[in-house]
Amino acid sequence: MSDLMTMRSATISVLVDNEAGVLARVTGLFSGRGYNIDSLTVAPVDADGAHSRINIVTTGTAMVIEQIKAQLDRLVPVHRVSDLTQEGPHVAREMALIKVIGTGEKRVEALRIADTFRARVVDTTTGSFVFELTGATEKLDAFIVLMQDLGLAEVSRTGVAALARGTRTI
Repeated sequence: MSDLMTMRSATISVLVDNEAGVLARVTGLFSGRGYNIDSLTVAPVDADGAHSRINIVTTGTAMVIEQIKAQLDRLVPVHRVSDLTQEGPHVAREMALIKVIGTGEKRVEALRIADTFRARVVDTTTGSFVFELTGATEKLDAFIVLMQDLGLAEVSRTGVAALARGTRTI
């Protein structure tokens, strides 16, 4: 299979004006063309709140990813589009809150696994824990899978926050 037809994940950062309707235009671009968003985060990134950074994780062929970047770049008020997965090393992290309900040995095992993953207990009752876990998406996925047999009840995830390593900026 050629590289153009191989599916890959892309973490795309988009610097935009922080104004009403921008996120709707960005997500509309994806839904209108049938592209999937695996993760989406957005927040103001400067002191005066004039600009926001949108981090989007999506999957597609190289050609589809290039189309997505080109279409994002044409949107107003987009200032810059950066494919962090293609432009060099980057740091990507996600945070999750994971509720596990259980007693006895399952409770003890959930705590042991949480310690291994460096998850913090942020809430506890006699029958439940809420763990906070930060890291790469794959780390969170692995923790959640392990909690399924131990009483996994709920998961809430932030989505991926990502920055280029070194001196590169968006």
